[in-house]
Amino acid sequence: MIRIILIFFLIFSNLIANAGEKELREIIKKTYPELTVMSIQKTNYNDLYEIFIGGQIIYSDENFNFLIVEGRLVDPKTKADLTSARLKELNKIDFDSLPFRNAIKEIRGDGRSRIAVFSDVDCPFCRKLEKETISKLKDVTIYTFLYPLAIHPDAKKKSKKIWCAENKLTAWNNYMINNDLPKNDGSCDTPIEENLKLARKLGISSTPTIIVSSGRRIEGALPYEDIKKYIQ
Repeated sequence: MIRIILIFFLIFSNLIANAGEKELREIIKKTYPELTVMSIQKTNYNDLYEIFIGGQIIYSDENFNFLIVEGRLVDPKTKADLTSARLKELNKIDFDSLPFRNAIKEIRGDGRSRIAVFSDVDCPFCRKLEKETISKLKDVTIYTFLYPLAIHPDAKKKSKKIWCAENKLTAWNNYMINNDLPKNDGSCDTPIEENLKLARKLGISSTPTIIVSSGRRIEGALPYEDIKKYIQ
């Protein structure tokens, strides 16, 4: 009898939690229609809800009476940063689910390690990453997703020219290393819009962003030795 009661209690609690998550999602949608909510989950701390908006976790109650932004949940006993741990888990990406057909592919050596890079042609940190880090990688397969940011008004047009080049990889390297843009009009079919949608879906908002085959994402132009450790 006790076991049946416990099972019923767990099912009932789960139904209540799901209902609360659904209502909270609707409130957020009405209050902040421009905000993309990736997931909502009730925490184990009173009535606090975790709201994942891609790259960031915010907290609120089920009625959206308050918002905790850029806050951290910390276990007082272990002093563990629970928010950081959850972000690592939520930000993981299923590497094999990425649409590699929409990326510029390069195989070096045996290509056994794999990385995907979301990069903007006019991003200075992307150029730094290409010149000082990616150029040194060996035995790796690199998938570069052209991801022009809105802050760079010419980036989309340049990205199209690179994609429409006879040799995409050569065109990409020539521009990022030598600032030499292909001489075509960029009028072929490109995956640029699909890449923009994919980045929004994955919560990628800055460049460069690297995804390693384990699903971990790394932001910024990290030095070669650091990237090498992540890949290994």
